[in-house]
Amino acid sequence: MFIPDFDPEERKRTVCFSGHRPEKLPDGGSSRSQLVKMLKSILYKSVIDSIDEGYNCFITGLARGIDLWAGEIVLELKAQGENIRLIAAAPYRGHGKNFVSYEKYTLGNILLKADEVVYVSENYDKSCMQRRNQYMVNRSGKLIAVVSDYRSGTGATIRYANKCGLITHIIDSGHLEEQTDGFRQESFFSI
Repeated sequence: MFIPDFDPEERKRTVCFSGHRPEKLPDGGSSRSQLVKMLKSILYKSVIDSIDEGYNCFITGLARGIDLWAGEIVLELKAQGENIRLIAAAPYRGHGKNFVSYEKYTLGNILLKADEVVYVSENYDKSCMQRRNQYMVNRSGKLIAVVSDYRSGTGATIRYANKCGLITHIIDSGHLEEQTDGFRQESFFSI
């Protein structure tokens, strides 16, 4: 499948995301978790900071967890009037057909509202996720990653982004609990 290259100037203004699936996130990614609310707040601020730095295009890889959350954040900011674009990079056609409930809804909403949808592969194969990650990094100037386990696809994406010279903004989800000791009030993390 032909995937067009990005203009080098556009690459300088593009951010991609990487992060774990809910199972590897604090409290299993539960939307009721104060740690997850904090994590989403940090991710939201990271997107706002990127816009303030001049980035205006964002690429989500559409995986459950961080990718879908990031896509939602970009769409929310766009709906609020930010002049930004969202590219949805699916690893293959049919990606997400096994998603359930809210994740299925979120994926469909992102695919519907994204400025561009790219299918990196026609069909699933064992390396399509890695090719999707490389596609995103190769077309970006910055990576925002949420990671606790560097022996993961996210860890590999961070290493590849570093090798390619991207600016990397790492959110360490493995240490959120330590950072919140004494601040676990219901109203404190209210996103």
